[in-house]
Amino acid sequence: MEGLYDVKKIREILGRHDFSFSKKLGQNFLTDPSVCPRIAEMGNAKKGFGIIEIGAGIGVLTNELAKRADKVCALEVDERLLPVLAETLADRDNVKVLRGDVMKADLHSLIKDEFEGLEVAVCANLPYYITSPVIMRLLEDRLRIVSATVMVQKEAGDRLCAQTGTRECGAVSYAVRYFSEPKRLFNVSRGCFMPSPNVDSCVVRFDILPQPPVKVSDEKFFFSVVKAAFQQRRKTLCNSVSSALGMDKRIVEQAVSAAGLSPSVRPEALTLEKMAEFAEVLNKSEKL
Repeated sequence: MEGLYDVKKIREILGRHDFSFSKKLGQNFLTDPSVCPRIAEMGNAKKGFGIIEIGAGIGVLTNELAKRADKVCALEVDERLLPVLAETLADRDNVKVLRGDVMKADLHSLIKDEFEGLEVAVCANLPYYITSPVIMRLLEDRLRIVSATVMVQKEAGDRLCAQTGTRECGAVSYAVRYFSEPKRLFNVSRGCFMPSPNVDSCVVRFDILPQPPVKVSDEKFFFSVVKAAFQQRRKTLCNSVSSALGMDKRIVEQAVSAAGLSPSVRPEALTLEKMAEFAEVLNKSEKL
C-alpha cells in the first residue's frame, strides 16, 4: 500500500482496527517519507537479498524493503498489528509477516527456511528499551547475515559506534567492534515519528566481520571482564574488575601490570586489543 506516510491515512487505518499505541512496547511509527527509503537503500535491501525486519509496525519500512529486496520476513510481537499489516501489505507478495519476539525466535531456522540461496540482512526500528539486548543477540548468535541496520536513540548510537579507548565508549562498544564494523548513517529527528518520542534517533549499520579482529581463548570470560570493567566506570580498571568479578585484587593488579597498563588506568582508556590482552592475562592468572 502506498501513502503510508500520510498521518491522516495512518489514523484511518489504525482506527478501523481499533488500535492504540502501547507505551510498554515503545511504539513510535515513522511518518517521514524520506527516512524509510534511506534505511532500505543503505541496509542492503536489494536484489539477491532477503531481509529480516524486526518490528514491522504498520508496514511503512516493510513496504520500502519489499520494493527492493527479493523477500522480507517481518517479525512483529504485537498481535494487534497483524490485521493492520494484512491490509497495508496486501499487495506485497514477497513479504511474510510472523508474530514473534526477536529475543525468543529461532533466527537460525528462520534464515535457513525462508532465505535459501539469498544473502541476508536485518533492518529494524528498535524500541529504545530493548536496543542493546536485540543488537547483542544479532551479533552473538553468529547468524548468517551480512549486516544489521537499526534505528536507535541518538545517545545509544553514539555509544554503539564509539571507538574503544575513548571516553565515549562503554561495554557494548567493545562487543559491537568484536563482531562487526559499526557505521553511523544519519540522524532522524523526533518529529519524524507518530507519536513523537522525547528524543532524537539515528540509524546505524553493523557490517558483520568474518572473524573477530582480536583473538581470545575464552569469549565468555572476555565479555565478563568487559562487563565488569564498566559496571563502575568511574573506578580504575583494577578496582572495577576485582569488585565485579569477586577476584583477589592482587591477581587483577598483576594482570594489569603484565598487560603493560598503568595501575590507575580506567576501563575506557583500553582499546579492544588491550582489553583482549588484559583479559587473556587475567584468565591465565586465575587458573594458576
